[in-house]
Amino acid sequence: MNKNICIVYTHHKLGDLIWQLPYIKAISEHYNQSVDLILREKTQAKKILKNEKYINNINYNNFRKGIFYWIDVYKLVQIYNQNKYTHVYILDKVNKPAIAAKISGVKNIIGPGIGNQKKYLTTDTILNDDDWNLNYSEQSKKLLQLHKINLNNPYPQLNFNINEYNQKNSDLFFEGKKIALGIDSFEDYKMWYEEDFVKLTELLYKKNLFDYVYLICDPDKSYMAKKIIEISKKNYFIDCSKKDLTGVIIAIKNSQFFIGNNSGPLNLSAALGVKSFGLIANDAISELKYSKIQFITPKNYKDNTWIRDRKNMKTLKPDEVFTFLKNKIR
Repeated sequence: MNKNICIVYTHHKLGDLIWQLPYIKAISEHYNQSVDLILREKTQAKKILKNEKYINNINYNNFRKGIFYWIDVYKLVQIYNQNKYTHVYILDKVNKPAIAAKISGVKNIIGPGIGNQKKYLTTDTILNDDDWNLNYSEQSKKLLQLHKINLNNPYPQLNFNINEYNQKNSDLFFEGKKIALGIDSFEDYKMWYEEDFVKLTELLYKKNLFDYVYLICDPDKSYMAKKIIEISKKNYFIDCSKKDLTGVIIAIKNSQFFIGNNSGPLNLSAALGVKSFGLIANDAISELKYSKIQFITPKNYKDNTWIRDRKNMKTLKPDEVFTFLKNKIR
């Protein structure tokens, strides 16, 4: 019997999706066929994953709450029925995709089974409630192990053809050496301060390590890019805050290296194969262990300690960051 595989992941953050790519690919390799995905539209997955051969088709569902809950369940049922999936894998503990698969009569509904989700799965091979404390990546890893699915490569990788978007983003191309700074984050407490980015770039520029700097941030954090440009009074910054994800990718791919907060662009950069440095003072680097990111932390940093106060990012000094970078990018 031919198998038709669908994988559902409901979180909206780009970085979280990137961390799931090795597990999605492992499921594809296990069945020796490409798979379909159901993801949130905010991930822009149809753009960033279009060149991944292990992915066949991507559908969007926004996984809303409140009065929209059952509307989204109905949409999932429609997607399942149209594609006649034999297997639905759910890579998080959300109930909605499991309920919809049950309604659609999918024969194999597989997920972590944490909490109420276990009621709607077709397997008793599930994680235990203590696994709630694992991060999303570790939960997916354990789920695959339980179902005897080999994980050949735990590191996220992205294949992206920037040539398709060069003309649209011609304003990003400058002669000379470029670097990229990821200056924002979904969680404000993870963000290094604008004045510290300015000090760092001054130190890097004196060593002739770049000609231009791409400032990467969401449109709603564009004020950060403007502040950096204003207080620096330098003309080597390129504001990318109005660029969509394809423009951000082009900026990153055209950079010698990327420096940024623990956020989506940092994970994106590492997955694109660009040398990537993460500025971390307030969260855990252990959660990013399946990554080729090089971490820069304060002297007294303790892993697995969460400090939800942006002021603590000041413990990471620009001169210390510069010294670390100087030794890594010679």
